[in-house]
Amino acid sequence: MAQRNTFREDEELEEQINLRDIARVGRYLKPYLPRVVRILVVVIAMSGILVTVPYLTKIMIDSAIPNKDLGLLGALAAGLAALIVVYELCLRYRTVAITRVGQLMLKDMRRDIFTHIQTLPFSYFDSRPHGKILIRVVNYVNTLSDTLSSGLINVISDVFTFVITLVVMFAIDWRLALFSLVLFPVLIVWVRVLQYFQRRAYQKLSNKQSNLNAYIHESIAGVKTTQTFAQERAQFATFQQQQGEVRSAWMRAVHIQFLMWPGVQTISVATISLIYFVGVMGLGGVDVTTGVLIAFVGYANNFWNPVINIGNFYNQLITCSAYLERIFETLDVKPEITDRPGARDLPAIQGRVDFNDVVFRYEEGGRTILNLVDFHVAPGRTIALVGPTGAGKTTIVNLLSRFYDVSEGSVTIDGHDVRDVTLASLRRQMGVMLQDTFIFSGNVRENIRYGRLDATDEDIEAAAKAVHAHEFIMELPDGYDTAVEERGSTLSAGQRQLIAFARVLLADPRILILDEATSNIDTRTEEALQAGLNHLLKGRTSFIIAHRLSTIENADEIFYIDHGQIVEHGSHAELLAEHGAYWRLYESQYAMIRSSVGADRAAG
Repeated sequence: MAQRNTFREDEELEEQINLRDIARVGRYLKPYLPRVVRILVVVIAMSGILVTVPYLTKIMIDSAIPNKDLGLLGALAAGLAALIVVYELCLRYRTVAITRVGQLMLKDMRRDIFTHIQTLPFSYFDSRPHGKILIRVVNYVNTLSDTLSSGLINVISDVFTFVITLVVMFAIDWRLALFSLVLFPVLIVWVRVLQYFQRRAYQKLSNKQSNLNAYIHESIAGVKTTQTFAQERAQFATFQQQQGEVRSAWMRAVHIQFLMWPGVQTISVATISLIYFVGVMGLGGVDVTTGVLIAFVGYANNFWNPVINIGNFYNQLITCSAYLERIFETLDVKPEITDRPGARDLPAIQGRVDFNDVVFRYEEGGRTILNLVDFHVAPGRTIALVGPTGAGKTTIVNLLSRFYDVSEGSVTIDGHDVRDVTLASLRRQMGVMLQDTFIFSGNVRENIRYGRLDATDEDIEAAAKAVHAHEFIMELPDGYDTAVEERGSTLSAGQRQLIAFARVLLADPRILILDEATSNIDTRTEEALQAGLNHLLKGRTSFIIAHRLSTIENADEIFYIDHGQIVEHGSHAELLAEHGAYWRLYESQYAMIRSSVGADRAAG
C-alpha cells in the first residue's frame, strides 16, 4: 500500500524486481493479441531478410565476383535492393503498429488506475499527499510509454532474430559460432551486476520525483497562506532542496544506465574482432573462405544487434519496474467499502432511519468513536446533531452514507441494512453537502447539473431559486453560463456553498445530510437560505450538523452528541428547559453574540 507519509519522506523500496508486476503487464497486451500476431508475421519476414542478406553477400563474394558472372551479380544486387525496400516497408509498419498497441495498453492502464482510485475510501486520500497519488496516474504511466510502445514487442522480434541467426551460424561453421559466444558469459555478468544498482537508482529517483510532486501540489493548494504570511522565500528554499534531490537521483540513475550500452557494445566489437582473427589465422580448426568470413561477420552483427536491443530493453525494464511497482501497488489497494456478494438495489425509500446499538472504530482494536448509539427517525423528520468537535457527529452521517461500516450493530433505511444494498442505489437516494464544498472547473450550470445529469435548464434554475442562489447567479457576467475556475476560486465561500446546495437539491434525495452546510454563509444569506429550506426539508428525512444553533432551532429533534454517545435529545424548547449540555452551549453562543453587539454599540 502507498505509505502514509509527507513529501519529506521516501516510500519503501522492494529489494528485488517483482516478476509478478512485469507479468501483469501481459494482461494489458491480451486484448490486442490479433494485432500482435500480425506484427509478429511481419517480424518473421524481417528476420528472414536479415538472415538472407549476408548469405547473398557470401555468394556474391565467393562466386559472382571471382567468376565475373555479371548476370548473377546483377541478380544478386537487384535481390538485395528489393529485400532492403521490403525490409524498410516492414519496419515502418512494425513501428506504427507497435506504437499503436503500446498506446492502447497505456490507455487501458490509465483507465484502470483512475477508475480504481474513484472507489478508494476517504481515509486513503486523507492520509497521504495527493501529489504522490497524482504522479502514479500521470508520470509513472507515461514513463512506460517507450517500453510498451516499442520495447515489449520489439524484444520478441529480437529474440526471434537472435535464435534464427544463431542456428544459421552453427549451420555454416559450428567452430566459428562457438568462438562468437566466448564473451557471452561476460555480457551476462555485466548485465546482472548493473541490474541491481540500476534498479535501486531508479527506485530512489521515483521516490524523489514523488516527493517533489507532492510538495508542488501542496504548495499550489496553500499558495494563499504562503503569500499571506510572506513565506515565499521559505517555500522556494524547500522547493530547491526537493528538486536538487531529484536532479542528483536522476544523474546517478543516468550514469548507471549508460554503463549498459558501452559495455554491450565493447563486448560486441571484441567478438567481431575475435571472429576476424580466428577466421584469418585459422585457429581451432576453422577454415573458411573470405565470403564465408564476411557473411559470418554480418551474422555476428545480426546476432549482437538483438543482444544489444534485448539488453536495452532489459535496461528499460529495470527502469520501468520501479514505476510498475508503484502503479500496481495503487491498484492493489483494496477498497474498504464495497458491495457485498449478492447485494441488491435499494428500492425507492420513504426515509426511515434506524441506528441499532451502533459501535464504530476506525481500526480493529482502536479507539471507540461511537459507543452503542441507538436512535430511530421517522420519514420526513429533521434531525440536528450538535456537540463538541470530535464528538462523533460526522461519523454518524458517514455511517448512514456508508462511507464507513459499523463495527457492531447496524444501520438500516426502511428496514434495509445499508451493508446489504449496492452503494450506487444507496447514495442515489441520499444528498450530502459538506462544509468543504467542491466546485468543478466549467460553468455554474454544469456544476449544479452534476447533481442530476439529465436535469433540464428549468430544473437547474428551480433548484437555484429554492436555495436563493438564483439572484447572485444572475448578477454574474454570463449568468448560469459564467465560467468558474477549479474549486470555485472566483466565487465567494457563500456563493460556492449555495451552488453546492442547489446541486444536492437537484438530485431530489429522500435523505438529506448537511454537514456544516451554512458555516461560510453570512447572516443575511443564511436567512434567505433558511427561508428556502423550510419547504424543501418537508417530506425528506434530514440530518443537519451545525455549530451555529440558529440554523437548527426549527429541527424536529436535536441530538446532543458527546464522547460518541447521545447524551440529550429533544426539541429546541425541550432541551433549553432541561438546562443541560445543550442549554449551556446555547447560552455560551448567545453570550458571545450579546458581548459582540455591546462592543459594537460602545464603539459607535
